Amino acid sequence: MDFDNFLLDEFITPETLVAGIDEVGRGCLFGPVVAASVVVSIATMPQLIEMGVKDSKKLSAKRRLELAQQIKNLALAYQISYGSIREIERLNILHASLLAMRRTVVKLSVQPEVCLVDGSQKIPNLPILQKNIIKGDERSPVIAAASILAKVWRDELIVRLARKYPQYDLAANKGYGTAKHLLALQQYGASPLHRMSFHPCQVEIK
Repeated sequence: MDFDNFLLDEFITPETLVAGIDEVGRGCLFGPVVAASVVVSIATMPQLIEMGVKDSKKLSAKRRLELAQQIKNLALAYQISYGSIREIERLNILHASLLAMRRTVVKLSVQPEVCLVDGSQKIPNLPILQKNIIKGDERSPVIAAASILAKVWRDELIVRLARKYPQYDLAANKGYGTAKHLLALQQYGASPLHRMSFHPCQVEIK
């Protein structure tokens, strides 16, 4: 990670409070999209790097769990929220993701001075300066921290839901469209928590 890239404007100082914002589950067929915000000062960002914080997809489940607790201990504030299945179907996945991101910020107990947002899309109606960073979970330690919190929270939710819907192999695929998951959709049809606006869920039961 290139820490210097995060010093985005000349007014930012070591005391500036920054929120990293990311979402997980956008490409899933099952379950909500989940977002997280993590607030730290610029001065503490190197600690995230030293802890080994990086893109959640590049970490084992065990390591994500360990880092999630460390991130919560270090952060000045953090928040996790989601876009529901109904919101995904009504708004589309992009806007449901942005809504979940916005919810995490407005619920924070400590408001940041700038938000670093993963991706190219601005969060609508956010009354705080925001900066989009493409592949932010790879380039920004505070965005990566948010990705870890969101991933751990969502994975735990999907594992619990897997007990109710065992036929879809959710504990293993976390809602993504693996071969087993797609086969189960063909055999059993979609559950109430599948995203019916996503083409693979629109199947005829064999």
